[in-house]
Amino acid sequence: MIWLTSPDMTAATLPAAWLIATGAQPGNLTERSQLRRETAREVIARQLGLPVKAVTIGHDGKGRPLLTGPDGAGLHLSLATRAGLVAVALARRPVGIDVERVDAAAAAPLEVLHPEEAAMLRGLPESSRPLAFARLWAAKEAYVKALGSGFLRAPESFAVTLLAADRFAVADPFNAGAIEGAVRTIENGGQEILAAAMVILD
Repeated sequence: MIWLTSPDMTAATLPAAWLIATGAQPGNLTERSQLRRETAREVIARQLGLPVKAVTIGHDGKGRPLLTGPDGAGLHLSLATRAGLVAVALARRPVGIDVERVDAAAAAPLEVLHPEEAAMLRGLPESSRPLAFARLWAAKEAYVKALGSGFLRAPESFAVTLLAADRFAVADPFNAGAIEGAVRTIENGGQEILAAAMVILD
């Protein structure tokens, strides 16, 4: 997987993810959605060598974003926004991406996690838990986005294991395949630390 940081950058191969610090501070869901779409259209237009007006984004019946134009692109799309940072993932298979803020003041909601995830967090020093939880939750949300279910799928029904600073695995009783994804930590303008995760499904 390739991580890029500017809408002007193109990926030599897919899958790829763009993490773009926009500097915007959207105040509500409508503004966040608009920021995601506008940024994604710029990214996709540059990647495909098209004018921005040729790129259109719709949604499927579950609310997952779809690249509706140009016809025949054959690409899967996932989007996320957090603290003015927009994440755009493009792949030739189902893809999910998410970004989460590292909140040092918040306690991790262990009750909504898989027991193995909760045990992992309890085993960490308290100072390490906020980053680990942000990485874990970003991975979980990226996975359910790739499934197309969102959190209609109970978050405690599958387990994410953080394999390394840049990789995670998903154990899902309803999906026997080996599922791995990529995770990274970024600073958004030096003000906040964010965790981003991306997963591709077969």
